[in-house]
Amino acid sequence: MSAPRQIIMVRHGQSAANIDQTLYNRIPDYRIPLTEQGVAQAKAAGEQIRRRLDGQKVCVYVSPYLRAYQTLEALNLGDLVERTMEEPRLREQDWANFQNPAEIADQKELRNAYGHFFYRFREGESGSDVYDRVSSFMETLYRHWSKPDYAPNTLLVTHGLTMRLFCMRWFHWSVEYFESLNNPGNAEVRALVSTTGGYALDTPFQQWTPAHPAKTVLDSPDHIW
Repeated sequence: MSAPRQIIMVRHGQSAANIDQTLYNRIPDYRIPLTEQGVAQAKAAGEQIRRRLDGQKVCVYVSPYLRAYQTLEALNLGDLVERTMEEPRLREQDWANFQNPAEIADQKELRNAYGHFFYRFREGESGSDVYDRVSSFMETLYRHWSKPDYAPNTLLVTHGLTMRLFCMRWFHWSVEYFESLNNPGNAEVRALVSTTGGYALDTPFQQWTPAHPAKTVLDSPDHIW
């Protein structure tokens, strides 16, 4: 397998629903656009990514959500992009169809108590469901990387939780460690960079509570909600 020099991930820029969550009750999640600030954030991320690519080609996989496509457009990578593929497995975690803000707020409280990885939204997915589809996507990546003409870089334009779960799957992080991590900010970039010993994450995710990547449920105190 000819693995890429780096696997770059970028979260979409600020969306209209990041400002007004009542939009989830009126607009399908996948059709929610970026704000003007979100476009500006994505343009700044594009400058960072172009520096990382240093003139080399990149193969792009993009979530089918409007805010992800608009982020990719604002990155303005031009002829550095060898190929762009829409990848539904990189979509946001499914929470519901049209979302009732009060009901979602109640479920978020339950999720915080139960755990972000295993809690399943009533009309949507759990973090573990997203983990499973990310694992399936990795199998596709391996097949693509086996082609002799594959670009030397990979770019994923996706969502914050999906980025964390991609890294969890790649680096074999434990569930307890995943639970300690915060999402990256809008249009933040992370890269898995090839080294002699495999891949290394260039910038760690911030943690809201200390935890080691090998920490398991055996190391956690009893939890009763």
